[in-house]
Amino acid sequence: METKSTLYNEFPLFLKRYFSYKVQKISLNAGFTCPNRDGNKGVGGCTYCNNQTFNPDYCRTEKSITRQLEEGKQFFAHKYPEMKYLAYFQAYTNTYGELEDLKRKYEEALSADGVVGLVIGTRPDYLEEMNRHTFLLVEYGIESTDDKTLYRINRGHTFHAAADAVERTASRGILTGGHVILGLPGETHESIVAQAGVLSRLPLTTLKMHQLQLIRGTRMALEYRQHPEDFHLFGVDEYIDLVIDYIEHLRPDLVLERFVSQSPKELLIAPDWGLKNYEFNHRVQKRMKELG
Repeated sequence: METKSTLYNEFPLFLKRYFSYKVQKISLNAGFTCPNRDGNKGVGGCTYCNNQTFNPDYCRTEKSITRQLEEGKQFFAHKYPEMKYLAYFQAYTNTYGELEDLKRKYEEALSADGVVGLVIGTRPDYLEEMNRHTFLLVEYGIESTDDKTLYRINRGHTFHAAADAVERTASRGILTGGHVILGLPGETHESIVAQAGVLSRLPLTTLKMHQLQLIRGTRMALEYRQHPEDFHLFGVDEYIDLVIDYIEHLRPDLVLERFVSQSPKELLIAPDWGLKNYEFNHRVQKRMKELG
């Protein structure tokens, strides 16, 4: 049993409620697009988005889901041969397609050896369910609770749409996660921390957060070059203090999956802290203990 004392609800401990063995998410690119790219909700996508930043090398649309899972398992299996896996539909909007196509892709993933559940990353305006037969966590990109920010970054939806999707998903008994970006243009330390209280009123089980990163090839990178004064890029210690302040204003039972994101160095403009996720988590916990 896990006896480590933690200062917030960690994702690995959350998974132990559902699995008696170690599980690992394997990212998949199932070839979906996004309603914010194809004209349904908007064009051009979110201003910060370059999907190359979070797709591993094995995650390519020309490969079948089964092959991506096999290559993903090979990537992890040398460390933990007995590991089981969650198929993580990550790139773009993974409920954006015909229902039969969605079911076929989800069922292909679940039929792979060692796959024990699904995690589906999506926008807050599309969803179908398959919760009765497998572990399912639906993760919504909320990004901000401020409609002015959402408009500025070309999200193509309001916070009300996100809240409605979270509430309707959770009301069906589906584990529901949220994702936010801290430090979007126009937002301050105070407005970011205030967002934590708003999110805490939603029936979220898990929350991912990460720092704003400027990525090559995005519209936001161009905006930064033209108007750097509109952006505040956090130093690592400043961001750690923001994260702790944010956590203190969150509902204490929320499971916190992540505080930072690491984009490939060749795509990252700023900020480049040179820290791995576990190193950042260690620094957060150390600082929390210092602050009592």
